Amino acid sequence: MFTGLVKDIGKIVQIKPNKEGKVFVIESNMCSDIGIDDSVSTNGVCLTATSVTDKTFTVQAIHVTLEKTNLGKLTVGSKVNLELALRATDRLGGHIVQGHVNGTGHITKIENAGKNYNVSFTTEEHLKKYIIKEGSIAIDGTSLTIAYMDNSNFTVSLIPHTFDNTIFHTKKVGDSINIEVDIMAKYLEHFMKFDTKKSNLENLIKDW
Repeated sequence: MFTGLVKDIGKIVQIKPNKEGKVFVIESNMCSDIGIDDSVSTNGVCLTATSVTDKTFTVQAIHVTLEKTNLGKLTVGSKVNLELALRATDRLGGHIVQGHVNGTGHITKIENAGKNYNVSFTTEEHLKKYIIKEGSIAIDGTSLTIAYMDNSNFTVSLIPHTFDNTIFHTKKVGDSINIEVDIMAKYLEHFMKFDTKKSNLENLIKDW
């Protein structure tokens, strides 16, 4: 489990295709805190460290992960957002992020708003029902709040610190991004499928 607060920008230094998918060797300043078998959010994808050196760690991405996320598009030199798994004693500064990417999208607009940046995205149709104004969303593993939305796009507003300390400052219009929607919305949707009593449903919505 993660919070969506990016702690380091890593760099892909080696990619090794294998039968299972691709092995990524990632350079990071956090290697001293990473152990073998640790979970590391990499552009929002929960991956397991299989080996660690002083400067790099290695992860395996299987074929389904490469197909479902933007990891398959990474090349040597690509920058990635990194976050280590949440400790039980840590502050939950963002929102609950599982590292289970639900789909991808593309950047449609980047514009300055004073010192902030408004970044707009389009995404797959099946994810749009989970996206609500002022709701939480993880973009490439970064916990963000949806500021605006319409039928085609949604927009987040980034403070300079977030823009500069994540890979957002390397992005351009048309780039692919990983999306994980708020797990609470998915649980609510699942619960409603099995709740046939209208009164119970109304109480749930009221309590929510």
